[in-house]
Amino acid sequence: MAHKLGIFPASGGLGGSTLSHLLDLVPGNEVVLVARSPEKLYKEEAAGAIVRQADYDNAQTLDHAFDGISSLNLISYASIQNEHRFTVHKAAIDAARKSGVKHIFYSSLAFAGDGDLNTKAQVMLAHLATEKYLAQLHAQDPQFTYTVVRQGLYSESFPLYTAFFDLKAPSNEIRIPHNGSAPGLAWAKQDELGEATAKLIAQHARDPAAFPYLNNTILLSGPRAWSLNETADVFSRVLKMPIKVRQVHVDEYVKQQQVQNGLTYGGGNWAPLWATAFDGIRDGECAAVTPNLARILGREPEPFETTIRNMLST
Repeated sequence: MAHKLGIFPASGGLGGSTLSHLLDLVPGNEVVLVARSPEKLYKEEAAGAIVRQADYDNAQTLDHAFDGISSLNLISYASIQNEHRFTVHKAAIDAARKSGVKHIFYSSLAFAGDGDLNTKAQVMLAHLATEKYLAQLHAQDPQFTYTVVRQGLYSESFPLYTAFFDLKAPSNEIRIPHNGSAPGLAWAKQDELGEATAKLIAQHARDPAAFPYLNNTILLSGPRAWSLNETADVFSRVLKMPIKVRQVHVDEYVKQQQVQNGLTYGGGNWAPLWATAFDGIRDGECAAVTPNLARILGREPEPFETTIRNMLST
């Protein structure tokens, strides 16, 4: 492998899972880890990885952060502030290309189904803009290639879709602007998404020309879609108490204290915008199921209920 494989940001949840599995597949000295807090990656640096500092929110730090990297896994900026999110994605992509990056694996999100380019969910808009930008760059320069990896909705992220339901302090009712019925969400364990992404990166590195997802989108979903009512039923079984979904108006949803606490940051209350996710769920944007995750892992993905039980025991 003549060139380096990069991950940015490398110290978050998905990035951490991806790098952990990637280091099982390739030598450490072939990996460049770029993170806002590089000191968190001391173990990986000791294993031979190159560690650099860069921050989405400081464009100057992106200059030369990706030097020597041939294939970069760009993980999305965590925000639902659509315009800012796309702006920082674009800056990172432009910096990567300036540094000579030839291929970008963009970790997108599993709204908008299996490759669709339309969404009702605010959280997906910057992803779609980033996907479109990568396609435009390839059209302008065919030597630059990309792969969009639409990451399934993390099983561990269920609080975002259940009014911040807390396994350790449960209530009997989940009040959301949705009636809980199908179509649902194809939950997937975060670490398995990281593992599959690492395997895709390593596969591309071995033979880029033969990689089946050049300039294309792959959806990594869980093995089945769970309605929000079924999700609540899992909580009921695990916690041994009745838990139900109750549909409420958006205004009532956003006034809940735990929702305000979870979705207020940076001087703004983003709960009303986040509530558009339920419109996307209602339209089936999160219900698409593909065999890709199981095929790449070489095993059946961990069931949602197993992940929830394990979360409760930790």
